[in-house]
Amino acid sequence: MKYALEITNLKKHYPGVRALKGVNLRIRDNSFLALLGKNGAGKSTFIDIISSLTGKSSGEVKVFGHDLTKEDTIVKSLIGVVPQEVNLPIYDKSMQILVNQAGYYGITRKVAEERAEKYLSILQLTHKKDEASVRLSGGMKRRLMIARAMMHDPQVIFLDEPTAGIDIEIRAIIWDFLKDLQSKGKTIILTTHYLEEAEALCDTLAVIKDGEITLSGDMATLLSTVDYTHLSITVENAIDKKHLTKFAQNITQSGENTLEITTSKNGTSLNNMLSEIMKSGLKITNIRSLKSGLETFL
Repeated sequence: MKYALEITNLKKHYPGVRALKGVNLRIRDNSFLALLGKNGAGKSTFIDIISSLTGKSSGEVKVFGHDLTKEDTIVKSLIGVVPQEVNLPIYDKSMQILVNQAGYYGITRKVAEERAEKYLSILQLTHKKDEASVRLSGGMKRRLMIARAMMHDPQVIFLDEPTAGIDIEIRAIIWDFLKDLQSKGKTIILTTHYLEEAEALCDTLAVIKDGEITLSGDMATLLSTVDYTHLSITVENAIDKKHLTKFAQNITQSGENTLEITTSKNGTSLNNMLSEIMKSGLKITNIRSLKSGLETFL
């Protein structure tokens, strides 16, 4: 199997703080990995080390077999990074930002302009190509940062909370773009607090806690081990509390016409619960997932 990244015993220590305690992780080529963890778990430190924004204390990082310490120039050319914080030059125009970024990697102006036009179009920013970044909305800035990271055609893309604080419509544009990148052979590492985003996009999962990888593997396989489901159920009429007494341990009322149910993921168990609800005189009109199974691992 070909690996895009091979991380061995990666450590990062600050005075009085062990940000990474010994991360071991292999990420296969052309995978879409969700790197999940709570604030302060070490996600951003991990990305900063691989992208050479900060140095490691010890350990080994290889990108497509190239050692970060010995071949840092090659490694930098192989990766693109979209940081969590917006860091665009505020007075530069969108097209200028992209072309300048390509220039740092020795890409000719003609190729850079063609590539910039392509990404501006895909990410629906063409109408803002001559606009200074300071005048862009938050969602536009996020998309421009993604385009900037792609200007040197990297093989591995790191995205640190790329959809934080943007609306659903813009998030959908970004999702489509990322899925298309993977279909073209790119390896993507995503950090996000939107667990539904990780489930929708990613085929691989790694969980980091207190500077260590505590879980990694195939997304579908890991989710199949979660033995509960948490649903929101809407019923046709207002709910009379007497309907809940029979199964109060499993169901709570969260609105006039809404129930929240937690039960085993086992199909028989869930079906029995839904059957009991209907037998009690409540007609179900809508069911939606309320809690991601990924929360189990965090």
